[in-house]
Amino acid sequence: MATVALSQVKLGDKISEDVLTPLGGVLFQKGCIVTPRELEIMQAFLVPKVQIEQAANQADKEQESAKQEKAAAPVQSSTPLHDEYDQMLVLLRRVINEIGSGLSIPVMDIRNQLEKMMQYENSYQVLTFMPRQFAERDYLLHNSVLVALTSYRIAQWCGLPRKDWMPIALAGLLHDIGNIKIDPAILAKPTALTADENEEMKRHTVLGYQLLKNIASLNEGVKLTALQHHERIDGSGYPLAIDTSKIHPYAKIVAIADIYHAMTLNRFYRKAASPYFVLEQIQSDSFGKLEPAYVRVFVEKVTQFHNGNIVKLSDDRVGEIVFTDAVHPTRPWVSVGGSIINLTVERHLHIKEVMG
Repeated sequence: MATVALSQVKLGDKISEDVLTPLGGVLFQKGCIVTPRELEIMQAFLVPKVQIEQAANQADKEQESAKQEKAAAPVQSSTPLHDEYDQMLVLLRRVINEIGSGLSIPVMDIRNQLEKMMQYENSYQVLTFMPRQFAERDYLLHNSVLVALTSYRIAQWCGLPRKDWMPIALAGLLHDIGNIKIDPAILAKPTALTADENEEMKRHTVLGYQLLKNIASLNEGVKLTALQHHERIDGSGYPLAIDTSKIHPYAKIVAIADIYHAMTLNRFYRKAASPYFVLEQIQSDSFGKLEPAYVRVFVEKVTQFHNGNIVKLSDDRVGEIVFTDAVHPTRPWVSVGGSIINLTVERHLHIKEVMG
């Protein structure tokens, strides 16, 4: 063990004692391996020195360093949830191929894998969960799995009966299945769609319903979610422009999860937006567009667990969330270099990135 000035810390070094924030919170725990992300955060918090574990031999240390430098971005630790998430991606790729070949949808396989994944849903945190690997070409697959996880959580939080939780997750998983029938060139287009392309894209709701409607083993709410997840409670949505009285509750929940993940995942034509920025957008859209009761619970629940998180502000300063105002949950107080930034007052700033 050695005490090392931050300027002397190297990629691959292992921290041997907890690194604390100025307010006493744990910035990094003992045993953490230093990557570029850890260095950036410690520099932002003006950490003067840290305790570093001396490697058993230089070869081991160099191997650790090389492994960390290879990672271009922070990688979330492997968990059982990640394992089942990845297996779900594999299954969905198979489903796409089978439907394209004219085969029926393997509902039992999908349901079984969904149940395996949901065994670990307690470890799922909406704001901070990241797939182990993500490529823009796989956006629809990731969106489907994430919407399933988040829809399940919203159903729990909103007090829906337990019997509805898994069907709502299945509705989230299959909500965009109609995109299988859309021209791949439209789905992967890196620029804005033309009016005709946009109309073609909207057909995925009807196409999805047509794929699911005759499957007797599927809950009717799952089928209607594929059709209705772009409907809005004021009647301004598509494909039928129906109002709140005709939109299935599953579709109302999945619409919220779909918007959240559509905006917080990278797309061919734009980069992901900050989760907190997206939550603000969803709050504003809840007036006349989304079910306001579901939106209120969603925003409150996903933000209340995250005091102590390290975040990057829109001006690139890094800080720690120290207080979340129940009235303004998307605009917490952030400690930056010992000073408190109250985002409910500093309206020109917002959280750009949740770093940990």
